[in-house]
Amino acid sequence: NACLEIKCSNHIWLFFDVSMANASGSPPEPVFFSLAMLAILLVALAGNGVVCIMVYQRSAMRSAINILLANLAFADLMLAILNMPFALVTVMTTSWSFGDTFCRVSAMLFWLFVIEGGAVLLIISIDRFLIIVQKQDKLSPPRAKLLIVVTWVLSLIFSFPLAVGSPPLHIPPRAPQCVFGYSADPGYHAYVLILMLVFFFIPFMVMLYTFMGILNTIRHNAIRIHSHPDSMCLSQASKLGLLSLQRPFQMNIDMSFKTRAFTTILILFSVFTACWAPFTAYSLVTTFSFGFYHKDSFFQISTWLLWLCYLKSALNPLIYYWRIKKFRDACLDLMPKYFKFLPQLPGNTKRRIQPSAVYVCGEHRSVV
Repeated sequence: NACLEIKCSNHIWLFFDVSMANASGSPPEPVFFSLAMLAILLVALAGNGVVCIMVYQRSAMRSAINILLANLAFADLMLAILNMPFALVTVMTTSWSFGDTFCRVSAMLFWLFVIEGGAVLLIISIDRFLIIVQKQDKLSPPRAKLLIVVTWVLSLIFSFPLAVGSPPLHIPPRAPQCVFGYSADPGYHAYVLILMLVFFFIPFMVMLYTFMGILNTIRHNAIRIHSHPDSMCLSQASKLGLLSLQRPFQMNIDMSFKTRAFTTILILFSVFTACWAPFTAYSLVTTFSFGFYHKDSFFQISTWLLWLCYLKSALNPLIYYWRIKKFRDACLDLMPKYFKFLPQLPGNTKRRIQPSAVYVCGEHRSVV
């Protein structure tokens, strides 16, 4: 007894009754799904907000890589503020209640923040490649800030046409937000292809190439160390205070730190791929396939994939806390005292309990 109305123009709208949607597929449980989305929203707000506050308040945290990570956190924070609540309300009420104009604006904001996040990961990956493979550390805080401005401008250029209805977007019944739909217009197809290339496919291929190069370099370095164990004497000799070996030892420690930071970026890249690849493929198939767009389960599938994308914004700050010691220490310092279960130990006590610091002895002074 479903009511079906098809209106054909450049786009085709499909309207069907709630009973048809419930009988045709397996819609997500409203209570469970709403609670899960609310948890993602709260974690994304709190986690990314803390990251932004830490980098803003602490001058010691304003390295080039931390500035880029703070910009990534800011994009995720804006996505959580300006997009997630409206999608959550739409899922709970099973209808879009915010009008066509805000639908277009929300789509523009969605892709603005998404493209910016992908661009930041791309910059960080190239920076790791230059440091570890090319032995060139060219990214300074001023350059990082300049790149951030450039990426925001480019992201706005690619996403702004959605706000003015070019290409036009329509909301399918009970959709979580304004999405790409089926169209026979070649210009519409071209825009979607360009957007997906800029946002996902090009960054994915470049980052994959950089990571393969980095892993290959790390493997060669490990083989060289095992083949020439005498090179390990450099660190031992430097501990004895030989001035001529002090500079190489410092360089080796710095390269080890850069390699550990690469592991964190690799995890961020893996999360980015796992969360956004399904949504990207789904958007492309929806744009080109009439039958796929008009499936009865379109709303349910698009809702799951959309919130899988939003999950990345909640996971990123958790990865920072897990992998980056400076973020973890700064987060603990910002935490109110009544939330701290373990007492803070003085620096000397920490070094006695965990004597893992590396000391480089110069001719006149010692440097940690």
